Amino acid sequence: MSKLAGKVALISGSGRGIGRALALKLAGDGALVVVNDLDAAPADEVVAAIKAAGGEAVACVGSVTAAGFADAFIGKAIETYGGLDIIVNNAGYTWDSVIQKMTDEQFQTMLDVHLVAPFRILRAAAEPIRLMAKKEAEEGREVFRKVVNISSMAGTNGNAGQANYSSAKAALVGLTKTLSKEWGRYKVDVNCVAYGFIETRLTQSLDREDSKVAIDGRDFVVGVPEATRLSLPRMVPLGRAGTPEEAAGAVYLFCIPESNYISGQVILVGGGINI
Repeated sequence: MSKLAGKVALISGSGRGIGRALALKLAGDGALVVVNDLDAAPADEVVAAIKAAGGEAVACVGSVTAAGFADAFIGKAIETYGGLDIIVNNAGYTWDSVIQKMTDEQFQTMLDVHLVAPFRILRAAAEPIRLMAKKEAEEGREVFRKVVNISSMAGTNGNAGQANYSSAKAALVGLTKTLSKEWGRYKVDVNCVAYGFIETRLTQSLDREDSKVAIDGRDFVVGVPEATRLSLPRMVPLGRAGTPEEAAGAVYLFCIPESNYISGQVILVGGGINI
């Protein structure tokens, strides 16, 4: 029996990278997945891949920071699959600069995507979760739900040039710990995964041709200098960057029944880095 059979999972930013790997993994274990991306093409591709493998998924395209997105995202899950079991706040990107050169817009944008958007999604889910939990309690059933917020070791440890990103990711840890206390009575486990060096668009070389991406009407250059990329694996005790599939595996651990009595925790996923 699949551990997640029939569970409804929402994953923001799941058209690419870690989110994509996670969508495929959860679907492969029986979850019904709501896939989200800024663009329709990658979201639709993930949905098609899940269905081709015998799973079930639907796309909810749009920016997590857009007005009304949170209600639409939660509504898509309930209207399509009639439930709400797993929420993974994964969408995000970076906009780096040292603090003396960082604009108010730069700082606020990172707060909006990495902190305000997850807050809005979870707030939109609060009343449906309360009603479902109340009904289950009246029926004498104990049903666990899962929230996994994606942070970063930049949030737990700080990172030069990322005052905005690090601040947002650190605040997300606070949101995680608070909701684990508020939602425990509803049998919701709320945990956080903080990533280190994982192979994604955000950690690829700045020298590559596709380093420029368009997000919410702005062009961003994403990635890290090649010299930094070459030095990072030497800092990792396991000797290399993690794969998106390995990163997804950490989230999966917080989604399965074996983690039902774990809540309010932050797990570092960095191949042994703890600095």
